[in-house]
Amino acid sequence: MGRGKLRIYLGAAPGVGKTYSMLSEAHRRVERGTDCVVAFVEHHHRPRTEVMLHGLETMPRTEIAYRDTVFTEMDVDAVLARKPAVALVDELAHTNIPGSRNAKRWQDVEELLAAGIDVISTVNIQHLESLGDVVESITGVRQRETVPDEVVRRADQIELVDMSPQALRRRMAHGNVYKPDKVDAALSNYFRPGNLTALRELALLWTADRVDEYLQEYRTEHRVSKIWGSRERIVVGLTGGPEGRTLIRRAARLAEKGAGGEVLAVYISRSDGLTSASPKELAVQRTLVEDLGGTFHHVVGDDIPAGLLDFSRGVNATQIVLGVSRRRSWQYAFSPGVSATVARESGPDLDVHIVTHDEAAKGRGLPVARGAKLGRSRTIWGWVVGLAGPVALTLLLSGALPDMGLANDVLLFLTLTVAAALLGGLRPALASAAVGSLLLNYYFTPPIHELTIADPKNVVALVIFVGVAISVASVVDLAARRTHQAARLRAEAETLSFLAGSVLRGETGLDALLERLRETFAMESVALVERHDDTEPWTCVAAVGPGRPVGRPEDADVDMPVGDHLALALTGRVLPGEDRRVLGAFAAQAAVVLDRQRLVDEAEEARRLAEGNKIRTSLLAAVSHDLRTPLAGIKASVSSLRAEDVEWSEEDRADLLANVEEGADRLDHLVGNLLDVSRLETGTVTAVLRQTDLDEVVPMALVGVPDDSVELDIPETLPMVVVDRGLLERAVANVVENAVKYSPDGTPVLVAASAIADRVELRVVDRGPGVPDEAKDRIFGAFQRHGDAPRGAGVGLGLAVARGFVEAMGGTVTAEDTPGGGLTMTISLRREDGAPPFHPEGTTETT
Repeated sequence: MGRGKLRIYLGAAPGVGKTYSMLSEAHRRVERGTDCVVAFVEHHHRPRTEVMLHGLETMPRTEIAYRDTVFTEMDVDAVLARKPAVALVDELAHTNIPGSRNAKRWQDVEELLAAGIDVISTVNIQHLESLGDVVESITGVRQRETVPDEVVRRADQIELVDMSPQALRRRMAHGNVYKPDKVDAALSNYFRPGNLTALRELALLWTADRVDEYLQEYRTEHRVSKIWGSRERIVVGLTGGPEGRTLIRRAARLAEKGAGGEVLAVYISRSDGLTSASPKELAVQRTLVEDLGGTFHHVVGDDIPAGLLDFSRGVNATQIVLGVSRRRSWQYAFSPGVSATVARESGPDLDVHIVTHDEAAKGRGLPVARGAKLGRSRTIWGWVVGLAGPVALTLLLSGALPDMGLANDVLLFLTLTVAAALLGGLRPALASAAVGSLLLNYYFTPPIHELTIADPKNVVALVIFVGVAISVASVVDLAARRTHQAARLRAEAETLSFLAGSVLRGETGLDALLERLRETFAMESVALVERHDDTEPWTCVAAVGPGRPVGRPEDADVDMPVGDHLALALTGRVLPGEDRRVLGAFAAQAAVVLDRQRLVDEAEEARRLAEGNKIRTSLLAAVSHDLRTPLAGIKASVSSLRAEDVEWSEEDRADLLANVEEGADRLDHLVGNLLDVSRLETGTVTAVLRQTDLDEVVPMALVGVPDDSVELDIPETLPMVVVDRGLLERAVANVVENAVKYSPDGTPVLVAASAIADRVELRVVDRGPGVPDEAKDRIFGAFQRHGDAPRGAGVGLGLAVARGFVEAMGGTVTAEDTPGGGLTMTISLRREDGAPPFHPEGTTETT
């Protein structure tokens, strides 16, 4: 039994017609005689979609009870037992109700596919898992229901259901997507033209990438080497020279002439690592091509024309942009050049553009060979062995070991040359070869004591000796130079890796970075200096190392500018030019760290000012309304009592006095909360912790609420808690008051406690409207009131004060959903046996 095939209708937003298209396809298949059933389709009361369900066999759904509510989901077992040829499953990213067979609907679909059933499904682009952050940045809404990209990419067919934003908004305005009472809110929020345009572009680009994958898979499976020009892909061949910028810009202009053009810059380096390319220039060109919307690729290959053509055919490119060769005229005698070779071998399906530039025919320039840098002592010993060794060997062979034969003499002299090369490098070895050849000719080659050679065979032997000596010396010198370069590059790579890691992690402070720089280059001191313009003096931003930092960059041994008004100043020694690349990386990182520190400081200052402004604004609102309202009630009651023209009854007088007392209590409560918030903000709340029974504190906190509004469940067997009784009483009172305020009439709030591990939890349970997950932490902020609470409901300080007081005692306050609806506030406190040692003499009480 083979695996079923998956077909997905992909849309940019709800309402574009995915489900309608899926049902239309089902009707076409049924007309052709295909066994097709509706496993799960949600029409959302859209008339046109609901009509399309007529005439299609619909599978019964399974019912699942969750939180006193019955939900329906796709019955996977029923579909598997029915085993149709094709099953329609809507909303692939849907999350199943807890208790279902699988957590996600796409997992149900995987079971159907594994059973050999073809599946047709739908999904919106915002539900792809990899695009969650992008969609949230566009719409401001985080999609909780997602499907892994790989599930959609594995689909055998993906069909994009496209619709312009204007057409979709008209469809919504006509009531074809949402109910009339929800249309205005949808059009002004999620379905704004900008959001729909961005989502549509995202869907089109994602689908285009998937089409590219299909095309690449087909060409690979069918071994198609010929390029199919489905869209313009322009490959730019870079050499690392300055002409690369001209080539990149030229390629970008070519790409702009056709819709969907793409630029791919490629630099091909030899596998032996020998190249004259400038890393700095390549970095600039990488940045340029990425700024122009292209991509940069680094490929290793010894045959540059073949590597360039292979890369171009591999990415299905249509054009190659190359620069005119920088080689001089006489160099063409050795080879026709990369440009000519690529143009000759590209074939009819790949256009090659040869672009002129200012560097043409100026020569590439060869890298300057540097010494082996074997060390002073090794070099001296190399010269001693290279010059004195042949002389000593001549005396030895002439006196103690005569008549050994010319072949043996040559091998012995060659041994000295190799030893000189191993010790001192190329120059001592060449000197040893020259001295040794002269001594062999004069003392050991007939005619003796003459600088002539009678036998031609001896000439060959001496020539071979000199050639082998020079070859060995060159190899040894090259190996030593490469070893030095490798060690240096490894050190540079480790340093740059450290810098890159610190950039990604954001862990390195400015002083730590400058200290690392000082240790890396063995400098005495390092300073980062700055000035705001060219006329102001330099000021030291940060410095490390002993001694007073320099005042100006030009006074230092080494200076590295970072922009126009920032520079690194190093003292201790003069660095070679080859170290400035890593020094430049340190300088750039120092500027980034400095900017980051300043941005963090500015953000903290802005946050502090914003918080202060928010508190001032909220305080003004509280004073202007929430404090003014009870004052107005008190004044009205007092004025009525003082009125001489009205004779109040005892009952009316008692009511007016009660109003005065109630208003005064409200004022006292509001002012108390304002003072508490002020104390919490300034950090002047000090908890006096004592061992206390909850059943002694909680009833005192319920004095201000009606007796029938709270149900108390505090077992007497609970362990004691370590709290400040006054702070805990205020915190519980505020939490309970908030719960009573939002509970339905006639439904009491449950206040219960229990011991869990080393904590005691006090839970305040209400049956009110509840709070969404994203607002559960926000309701504990100062001046926050959730939902449509009336202005008279308070200034939104109760929960903020409660959390502040509980945290001052080492506890926590959290909010969670009440099973069956409502909100549960959990106050977690330390129990007596889990508390740290208590020292009353070290605390003071604040009231």
